[in-house]
Amino acid sequence: MSERAQAAELDVSVVVPAKNEQDNLPILLDEIASALEGTAFEVVVIDDGSDDNTAQVMQQYGEQNGFLLLLQHAKSCGQSCAVRTGLSHARGKVVVTIDGDGQNDPSYIPALLEALERGGPSVALAAGQRLGRKASVFKRYASKWANALRGALLKDNTRDSGCGLKALRREVFLRLPYFDSWHRFLPALVIREGYGVVHVDVVDRERQHGVSKYGIFDRALVGILDLYGVWWLRRRRKSVPLVSVVFDGPAGKAQ
Repeated sequence: MSERAQAAELDVSVVVPAKNEQDNLPILLDEIASALEGTAFEVVVIDDGSDDNTAQVMQQYGEQNGFLLLLQHAKSCGQSCAVRTGLSHARGKVVVTIDGDGQNDPSYIPALLEALERGGPSVALAAGQRLGRKASVFKRYASKWANALRGALLKDNTRDSGCGLKALRREVFLRLPYFDSWHRFLPALVIREGYGVVHVDVVDRERQHGVSKYGIFDRALVGILDLYGVWWLRRRRKSVPLVSVVFDGPAGKAQ
C-alpha cells in the first residue's frame, strides 16, 4: 500500500498546477519534500494538458516517492481550473498552492503554515507577497497597476494577489465560488466568507527551465471583467452569519 493510501487525512496538501514543466517539477518536488520534512503531507500535481514529457517524468518520480498524486487534464484548461482539480482531490486540512515553474520557493511554505496557525480559526488564508519579482519591467508595471486597481475596488489589503504561494484552510477553500482566474482573487473571496487574511513576504526566483505560459495582453480584458465580477460578488454578500449550535438531540449524534 502506498504512503498516500495509508492516510485518511493529512496535515497539508501541496497543489501544483503545471503545463510543460518536465524539467522543473522534479527539482520543485524535492524542495517541497525537504520543506515539509516531519509533516504528514501529499503533493498533488495537475498536468494541465502538457505536450512534453511532464506526465512520464512525474509518473517515474511517483514510483520513487509515495507522497505524489498525479492528475492530468486531457487538454489545457488553465491555471485556475488546474488548482480547482487539485483541490477537489486534496486530503490535507490545509492546502498550499505553488506554481509549477519553480519560481516560487518552497522553503517559504513553513512560514505560510506558521502564519496561518498563528492567526487562529478566524484566519483562513496566508498569502505570499513577492519581493524582487523576476519578470520583465513591462510585466512588473502591468502587474503593479492591476494590483492597485484590484486593491482600490476590493479592499482586500493585498499587495500581490498573483503570487502562487498561498496556504488556505481546505474547508473554506471548498466554499469559494469558482470561475476562471479565480486563483487571482482568493484574498477577496476569503474575506467575503468572513475570514481574515495574513501575508508573508517571499522572494521570487529565476525560472531555471522552459518559458512562461502566461502573457499580459491575453488576460488583461478578461482580468478587468473578473475584477468587476468579484466586486459584485462582495457587494451581494450583505452579512456573514455567526452560527451557534444551541441543541443537538440524540438523532444528530453518532451511535
